[in-house]
Amino acid sequence: MFTWKSAAVLGATAVGLVVYFRQEKEKLRLMREKREREKIKSFGRPNIGSPFKLYNVNEDRVTSSDDFKGRYYIVYFGFTHCPDICPEELDKMAEVTDKIKQEIGEDVLVPVFITCDPLRDTAEAVKEYVKDFHPDLIGFTGDKDELKRVARSFRVYSYTPPNAKPEDDYLVDHSIFLYLMDPEGKFVDCYARDTTSEEVFNSFKYYLEEYVNQGGKLSNYPQK
Repeated sequence: MFTWKSAAVLGATAVGLVVYFRQEKEKLRLMREKREREKIKSFGRPNIGSPFKLYNVNEDRVTSSDDFKGRYYIVYFGFTHCPDICPEELDKMAEVTDKIKQEIGEDVLVPVFITCDPLRDTAEAVKEYVKDFHPDLIGFTGDKDELKRVARSFRVYSYTPPNAKPEDDYLVDHSIFLYLMDPEGKFVDCYARDTTSEEVFNSFKYYLEEYVNQGGKLSNYPQK
């Protein structure tokens, strides 16, 4: 027989199960992260990313990735005509940037956007685009071949329809990752689309503490 008491018990049981499964899922996630970190320590980090010189739309001139030395930077490859995925990832990047500024310090992490659609993404287009996400977000465009070389160094896949023209309404198929680079310009980690901003932040804190504890130096961070 159905009673309100039995319904309450069932409801409480259901809530308890939800909490339990969330806790177990979090345990598995932490174990997985630990295994990945151990792999990195055992085998070394993959050779991802390389120094680059591209057109910095924020400064209206060509600048180098060497300008980020002494700070972490996190980079996303996308295009300004992207309808949904790129905005979602850049919003995530903005959330991570704000949280780091609030809880760790200013100018510790530089958010970076690099276009994979040089055909349409002029300096002016990228400049207007990055304004929508975060005041610290630096946008880069440039020569098609150099952009392709940089993307390849990060193992970024991208595909533009053949015979595409600047006035065409086309989509660029591309990899969806945020790439974290350390203050020496070396690859640290990458984060897929299903990684939350909170997870990226916690991961960043771990790597930052590890870097500092090993004697790494940052431009704007209290050193031990």
